[in-house]
Amino acid sequence: MLIFKKINFTTNDLFFIMAMWLSSRLLIAVAMLIIAPFFPTPSTGVAATFSWDVFHAWDSVWYEKIVTNGYDFSSDVKQIHTVAFFPLFPLLCRVLMTTGLPFKVASTLVNNLAFLAALILLYFWVEELYGTKAARWATATLAWCPYSLYGTIIYTEGLFLLCTTAALRSFDQKQYIWAAFWGALSTATRLPGITLIPTFLFVSWKYHRGIKAYIASLTTGLGIILYSLYCHIQFDDALAFIHAQQAWRGDAKGFALQGWWQMLMQVVIGFNNWKYGYIKEPWHPLFFLIIIVSAYLLWRFRLQLGLMKVGYGFYFLWLLIWLLAGDELFKIVIIFGGIYLLWFFRSKIPLVTFVYGMCSYGLILNTGITVSAERYAYGIVSLSMAFGLLLERYPRLRYPVMCFFAILMVTFSIRFARDLWVA
Repeated sequence: MLIFKKINFTTNDLFFIMAMWLSSRLLIAVAMLIIAPFFPTPSTGVAATFSWDVFHAWDSVWYEKIVTNGYDFSSDVKQIHTVAFFPLFPLLCRVLMTTGLPFKVASTLVNNLAFLAALILLYFWVEELYGTKAARWATATLAWCPYSLYGTIIYTEGLFLLCTTAALRSFDQKQYIWAAFWGALSTATRLPGITLIPTFLFVSWKYHRGIKAYIASLTTGLGIILYSLYCHIQFDDALAFIHAQQAWRGDAKGFALQGWWQMLMQVVIGFNNWKYGYIKEPWHPLFFLIIIVSAYLLWRFRLQLGLMKVGYGFYFLWLLIWLLAGDELFKIVIIFGGIYLLWFFRSKIPLVTFVYGMCSYGLILNTGITVSAERYAYGIVSLSMAFGLLLERYPRLRYPVMCFFAILMVTFSIRFARDLWVA
């Protein structure tokens, strides 16, 4: 791809990127193909097997239907229709299948290769801005975050990260033709790609950029415009892809206050206590209170205990609270903690990445639901850039965070291989 022409590749740089990509993908493959089959068949899932099937579940099924049978849609919003899924990923899979590869192999390759390309782009962009150390931690964050599982299975995360990263980098460097090109591909991959449009328009206004910047900003929407035109011609409904998504969202709109409040209460008092409406099982809130008090005492006596003991203490307490609260805790952290992280580094990261991150979070928080919010947040490349800068600034966080990511990556991979919900 021509976007890579201005990147100065070195052996050490490429070795690091390949090591991050390959090691994290190998861990996922081992967890899904070797470890998962040893687990018994779950009542709500399937038995994991040593085959391409472990990469194929949930949204993967819909992409296969698109590739093999094309799009379908009807006015019945209670049914799920394939038109809800955008066309670029299935189109690329279909192109690769012309070589004779079956869908599961071709689609897995498309996502993994796109994810590798996204890692390369992020590394060299961050290196240009902040140096090698920050680039390495930003790349490690993107590769080892447990939701990078979706950069390996048959989903669109790898492709979306590639297109949005390339679009943001191009616009930041005033390469407007490439920004428009990659931006259009982003909006042809997933609906959240539209957040690039207000991002580019705002940056163009803020920095008093010329007419080319505004044209590139608007051209970014070409992907969704062409898909909308297809929907109008094929189904006589230009917004069919939005109407089809009502099968997931129902009548939900705006900020899902009840959903987020329920999630917070499940972390604090436990699922069963929330379900029954009173403290039926006191152990969960009691343990939560003990962990919070312990964290306060660690912070209160940090000078007397020393940084090393305090650090290990906080790592241990984090593991305890995660084991107690489960996925809901990590979901809350990646959403609301991610927003704070972007705000914290707002003057450090490029304005285009900060605005894009905030616009993307705004879209996530106004869908009316909380389902898959953490996976969509992972697809915001700005978050990986900011987190990389955080790890560069605070060395004591680096390896504990990476170890925790690896633990979650294994558990997520095993669950997905058994057709159990992850995100």
